[in-house]
Amino acid sequence: MQILRNSVLLMLAAGVLSACSLAPRYERPAAPVATAFPAEPLPVTAAAGVSADTGWRQFFQDPRLQALIESALQNNRDLRTAALRIEEARAQYNIVAADLLPSFNAAVSGSRGRNSAATSPLGVSTVTTAYQVGVNLAAFELDFFGRVRSLNEAALATYLATEEAQRAAQISLVAEVAKAYLAERAYAEQQELAQRTLNARETGYRLAQQRFEVGASSALDLRQQEVLVQTARATLATLVRQRAQAQNALTLLAGRPLGDLPPARTLSEQNIVAELPAGLPSDLLTRRPDIRASEQQLIASNASIGAARAAFFPRISLTAGIGSASTELGNLFEAGTRTWSFVPQLALPIFDAGRNRANLSLAEVRNNIAVASYEKTIQTAFREVADALVARGAIDEQIDAQRRVQEAQADRLRLAEQRFQSGVASSLDVLDAQRELFSAEQSLVQTRLLRLTNAVDLYRSLGGGINETNAR
Repeated sequence: MQILRNSVLLMLAAGVLSACSLAPRYERPAAPVATAFPAEPLPVTAAAGVSADTGWRQFFQDPRLQALIESALQNNRDLRTAALRIEEARAQYNIVAADLLPSFNAAVSGSRGRNSAATSPLGVSTVTTAYQVGVNLAAFELDFFGRVRSLNEAALATYLATEEAQRAAQISLVAEVAKAYLAERAYAEQQELAQRTLNARETGYRLAQQRFEVGASSALDLRQQEVLVQTARATLATLVRQRAQAQNALTLLAGRPLGDLPPARTLSEQNIVAELPAGLPSDLLTRRPDIRASEQQLIASNASIGAARAAFFPRISLTAGIGSASTELGNLFEAGTRTWSFVPQLALPIFDAGRNRANLSLAEVRNNIAVASYEKTIQTAFREVADALVARGAIDEQIDAQRRVQEAQADRLRLAEQRFQSGVASSLDVLDAQRELFSAEQSLVQTRLLRLTNAVDLYRSLGGGINETNAR
């Protein structure tokens, strides 16, 4: 027994000390993007301390929106699935990690059999009984060439990638809830505008009808007023449908029916800070979880190359056992019944019809694919930030211009009504001014929505949305 114990310890020590990895040395690929964003980021002081590390509760200060985001983080099924994927990856990693350590099994067996007299040397039929108890070391691979260790590293990287993917899913979910809520608020404001416009046009149509009945206006004027009324009705119906669909999308994201929520705020009351400091493109490598997840997948594929290379070398496994055996159950633990076995095995691949070489080629190709995917993820992240930065200044100018258009159209309508009442202008001028004012008001709401959506996109693309409060 002492000999067996010493042999097992020596083999295990040799396996641990001699194990090497045949995986290529991992080096992070250079980021295939420019060293700066196309738009100069604003100074940090201009953002009043707000950054991508700002918690979503501070970034989105509307209580109704905060309640929706909180509900989504708790009840959204896609995010719940992502969390379960982490548990799945952790279990897979634990399964692979178990191969690094030997497995011992306790075995108890008993057998009883009768031999045929025709096969017995003495020509006599005999009955044999045997009992055995012991501890066995299952076939344990001595990882001299790092095959098991490479598989373990690949499983660990896959598990870490799954964790990062869950964080990326949370960032996307927070942003999608915010954008869906803002879209619903925009439809609500446009619906209110359309309802007011419809009421005003119906009043104008009734007046035009009265004037037509007394011969003060033509049928053309009446029909033009009717066109405005029906156009407003169609626009209102469209906005009612779009708002209902936006509410349905918000319900799906929140994961539960929308009820018991704080009062909603208008778009102009949304205190969302758009002046986020962008930093440098290299910051995205550590800030965005989708990039970190892609890099972990690259690390996993790199480790898989080591496992594929190790398959070309001999595989040494160890099986051993120690216990007692006897023909009598009562004598099982008495002196002289001890048994042991020690079975090292070496398997050397000689001919496999190119299987190992194909597996190595497959691992190398998958690693190249992982590199390309990692670089594409970085490029996509860079573009998202760049797009949001470029649009930020242009949208502010667009809002200012659209507000001036709305004010000018409102003043134009006032002047056209005055001229019509004085008999200087025709009703066509008033009708045209009404149409243009309604269009300008709707466009102003859309532009405000665009600005808020741009702020959300910039917050998400910089990696914001993981923290609930500011990181300390």
